[in-house]
Amino acid sequence: MDFKLNEDHQMIYQMARDFAQKEVAPKAAALDEKAEFPAENVKKMSELGFMGMMIPQEYGGAGLDTLSYVLVLEEIAAACASTAVTMSVNNSLFLGPILKFGSEPQQKKYLPDFASGKKLGAYALSEPGSGSDAAALRTTATLKGDKYILNGTKNFITNGPHADAVIVFTTVDKEKKHKGITAFIVDKNAKGFSVGKVEKKLGIKASSTSSVILDHCEIPAANRLGQEGEGFKIAMATLDNGRIGIATQALGIGKGAFDFARRYATEREAFGQPISNFQMIQSKLADMAMQLDAARLLIWRAAWMRDQGLGIVKEAAMAKLFASEMATFVTKEAVQILGGYGYSREYPVERNFRDAKITEIYEGTSEIQRIVIAREVLKEILR
Repeated sequence: MDFKLNEDHQMIYQMARDFAQKEVAPKAAALDEKAEFPAENVKKMSELGFMGMMIPQEYGGAGLDTLSYVLVLEEIAAACASTAVTMSVNNSLFLGPILKFGSEPQQKKYLPDFASGKKLGAYALSEPGSGSDAAALRTTATLKGDKYILNGTKNFITNGPHADAVIVFTTVDKEKKHKGITAFIVDKNAKGFSVGKVEKKLGIKASSTSSVILDHCEIPAANRLGQEGEGFKIAMATLDNGRIGIATQALGIGKGAFDFARRYATEREAFGQPISNFQMIQSKLADMAMQLDAARLLIWRAAWMRDQGLGIVKEAAMAKLFASEMATFVTKEAVQILGGYGYSREYPVERNFRDAKITEIYEGTSEIQRIVIAREVLKEILR
């Protein structure tokens, strides 16, 4: 791949940066403090085409590539991680599987409104008793005539309280384990669908997260995504793409913290000189910059490979693992550079520090990413 962005990518990047710094960043602290969903940001991102970036234009999307998506998402995340994950889930976890696995009627029904940002989507795989062990889910789907009846509870659903539709993973036969998992597109106005507990979180507080309750929820058979038993394959393929988004969110969080700490170090004086003159501060900045660049290159590689139609299981996992652990490290160092001010909510690095941790957990924990990577590198011996 060419590491120099072409003219189109540079234009998209600059547009995203201008929007993020002028419109998103000034509101981020207040949204976090109030745990308020960034509705106005979502509306403006919709107007810019950011809510359905990789969806073809005939379906209401921007028709752009994955690299364009990560360029935009990094800048949004640098300004407000909560806004970034709202955008990421709609793009990769909701629209992505409908575009790849949906029937033509499903694509015509759902893609235009959700890609244009008129509506917001969510993805429901985790349950109170199954997170990393996705095949152990207990939500059931039973076919009755031309409808399925869904029963169960989904947990930690990003966008849950504000979503107009959710991709829900169920089992049609628990004895079949992962081979019985089946996916459905569930509209929020479906009979038996409701939003449960809204979570109070350490970070990304402006991102809405809730449980979703399915109590004899009636879904038309036409809303089944793929065939019965294909849900696990759909879930895993979707998470591969989604991990690029969360890796990029982590990159943006780290970048935001680094940029602020670097600027602060040149302005803050101690012992008669800027603290950026001290080798210990320089060492921190050097390590932070190096890890940010390494994460960005891993993300760009995964994005480029996806655009080439290549498999990205290992590459997406590597990008997500490294970028999320980088974000935790970089934000911790940013707090340290600011000292007592870094621990104060008056400065954004405190929020960056809290926001970073979740990137090591959702869409596959760091432990799961290591399992995925190890499995893939061992497969390479047998090829």
